[in-house]
Amino acid sequence: MIYLAMIEQVLFWGGLLVLLISLAIYAGRTRDFKSLVLFWQPTILFSKIEFIINRTGLTMMLIAVAIRLYNYFLG
Repeated sequence: MIYLAMIEQVLFWGGLLVLLISLAIYAGRTRDFKSLVLFWQPTILFSKIEFIINRTGLTMMLIAVAIRLYNYFLG
């Protein structure tokens, strides 16, 4: 169980870092900082690579949450 807790932390913080990297790549390419601030409005137009990096970070974070829930309810 201790290994799952460690993996959870790595996945969550690593996923957050990957997500922020995708946003930084987008901001560097487009100089559209307003879309990053108004993230609840669907105005960001990612390139294919940015989209893949962004979804990889989100997936890592979701897996970390699933591990947290598993540890809480079944661990």
